[in-house]
Amino acid sequence: QVQLVESGGGLVQAGGSLRLSCTASGRTFSNTAIGWFRQAPGEEREFVAATSWTGVVTYYADSVKGRFTISRDNAKNTGYLQMNSLKPEDTAVYYCAAAARLGLTYNYITSYNYWGPGTQVTVSS
Repeated sequence: QVQLVESGGGLVQAGGSLRLSCTASGRTFSNTAIGWFRQAPGEEREFVAATSWTGVVTYYADSVKGRFTISRDNAKNTGYLQMNSLKPEDTAVYYCAAAARLGLTYNYITSYNYWGPGTQVTVSS
């Protein structure tokens, strides 16, 4: 079992930045791939970014590429999502998730076994 808790969400103006953290406990965090997803009101949950257990391999949704950076610190059992140049359309609840490995279905919700409760990110125009 892996327990995940997100933090770092909040209200920010368009063009601003936030860094989300995902702190893990339980099963060895360093052996898991992590992903970030988001869900806006009335919308389906969508993939944002993912990284392998080493942090070397990363994937991004086209909508955030060049603005968001995913990273991890296995010594701290923590993953991060640095979000820059935020836009109002980035407003959503952001979730981190963990998977046994990062395969070609890294952007599928069903590829992830463990989820955090989410943190709200609101970007004002």
